[in-house]
Amino acid sequence: MWQLLLPTALLLLAPADTRAEGLPKAVLSLNPEWDRLLERDTVTLTCRGNHTEEDKSTQWWHNGTLLPNRAPSHVIASARVNDSGEYRCQTKGSELSDPVQLQVVAAWLVLQAHRWVVQAGDPIVLRCHTWKDFPIYKVQFFQNGRGKKFFYQNSNFHIPRATAEHNGSYFCRGMIQGRRNESSEAVQVLVLGVAIPPVPPGSLVTICLVLGLLFAMDTGLYFSVRRDLRNSLKKRRNDKLTWSKSPEDK
Repeated sequence: MWQLLLPTALLLLAPADTRAEGLPKAVLSLNPEWDRLLERDTVTLTCRGNHTEEDKSTQWWHNGTLLPNRAPSHVIASARVNDSGEYRCQTKGSELSDPVQLQVVAAWLVLQAHRWVVQAGDPIVLRCHTWKDFPIYKVQFFQNGRGKKFFYQNSNFHIPRATAEHNGSYFCRGMIQGRRNESSEAVQVLVLGVAIPPVPPGSLVTICLVLGLLFAMDTGLYFSVRRDLRNSLKKRRNDKLTWSKSPEDK
């Protein structure tokens, strides 16, 4: 599932007139916002971008193919596996949007997330979604093959602040209709960067005082060393002057 984590290359097959340099980029969003679906799910893609007075239509591409739809939204009412792939959109007053990847899975369960690549410190939300929204019980979430969370009734798995230890492969498992023990495919979650822990307000005062004290100590040490160095050089010059006038050198 690493393809979900990698940036998608710009389409070379898009028509040449889709480039509108200097204009704001169109923004493509999903509702619901999950980018991994099961067959028969419904999702609405919405394109937000500037329009011109002459043309208020929207252009849509699926895997580089121009779709006939010219509405600001593109509805997939009953998803199929062949609806998977890359979607992009554009209005006359905007540049081509960034690509959005959809994956439609033929299975009983699918693991969903708001984002598969997150910055350290950001939340992670995982959802175990069933085909046709069948009830599911005894839901377990796994990371790298180890159980992380159990719910008797289905619920989202929340990780409030992502850290490096949350990197890994995740899947979910549960009992559908009380008789089918099913598992989802595993999907990779990638956490970028290092989380910076919040600093309490009182600690900021302490840190500033310590830094000020260290600065004062460094400044005093600098002038002390500078004074000793000057005295040392002055003494050496005096020693040389006395040596040059010794009786042995006359």
